[in-house]
Amino acid sequence: MDILIKPWQEAQKEAFEVRREVFILEQGVPEALEIDEFDPQSLHALAYSNNVCVGTARLHLNSDGSGQIGRMAILSPFRKKGLGRLIMEKLLKIAQSKELSFLVLHAQVSAIPFYEKIGFQVEGPTYEEAGIPHRNMMMVLPT
Repeated sequence: MDILIKPWQEAQKEAFEVRREVFILEQGVPEALEIDEFDPQSLHALAYSNNVCVGTARLHLNSDGSGQIGRMAILSPFRKKGLGRLIMEKLLKIAQSKELSFLVLHAQVSAIPFYEKIGFQVEGPTYEEAGIPHRNMMMVLPT
């Protein structure tokens, strides 16, 4: 499994194919919400199996010295095999290399245990995003 970091210009086609399958087709997220203003400004992790993109996530660098991870999506046949952890570890290394103070993410409630195992902590109440229950999560990065 290879995980590459690419800017949106290089990642767009493959990342959107994975996100379309997971978010739009599986979860019913409206297509108009899937690509946003943060995509062109973010670093995108793309996971490959036999040269085919099967997972993705992005890291947006905020002006306050923090980062936000989002759009984590893995194609169904590749879930529960440690790929999500590998993607997150890659993004965590980048965040640390950029000396970010903390990371935030909007976790689907069903994915909270996954993010907790990596070290994120739940913050705040449950809310709906694209019709799916979410909670904010945060991780303070070592200095």
